[in-house]
Amino acid sequence: MLSGDTSGRGGVEKGVGMRLVFRRRAAAVGESGALDVYDVAFLAGGALRVADSAVIELFERGLVTVRVSRVRAVGEERPRHPVERAVIALCPRSTSLASVRAAVQRCPEVEEIGRRLAAEGLVTGARPRLTRAGRRRLRAAERDGSLPAYVVAGPAALPDGPVRRVVVGADPIPSGLGRALIRMGKALDRDSDTSSESDEGSGGGFGCGGGGGSD
Repeated sequence: MLSGDTSGRGGVEKGVGMRLVFRRRAAAVGESGALDVYDVAFLAGGALRVADSAVIELFERGLVTVRVSRVRAVGEERPRHPVERAVIALCPRSTSLASVRAAVQRCPEVEEIGRRLAAEGLVTGARPRLTRAGRRRLRAAERDGSLPAYVVAGPAALPDGPVRRVVVGADPIPSGLGRALIRMGKALDRDSDTSSESDEGSGGGFGCGGGGGSD
């Protein structure tokens, strides 16, 4: 189970300044020629990288919780970026992280990123591959260094800790074990809901901290 403890997160971001840069770039859709953070994620690792980056970012901002490889939207904030809104819409209740990742990869919001990048000549083909211009833009984003490392290099770039273990470990698992984990996750959710009702919102189980993933 993840907890609200922020230990081990130091390498995820370079402080509040980087989180603010992340949010500004995530909201930059529509700027002429500008790539936002999820455009860069798509160039770096396709639709799966977009999904992983969105889940990690929402976790860092306290908008989703993750418990036993299940994800659930929390709080009242409505993200500005369409991809982040798609993630939130997929898990109003506890949902397997693997299912959320798979659905985000196929959602219209991510497909639109692919179409737009193709129109700009940065990717090509039904199974998108970077063009020379796409590789150049990706290298420029990497050199810029203002985005979290996991956007370019994937969740394996996260420091060892609960976030890395959950996201990296979200690949399909054997069906028997999967069913056992689902039952465990649902039982934990029930316990959490009961605790929340009886403890004046103290938040039974995992919480992400105060919305910004404080260091």
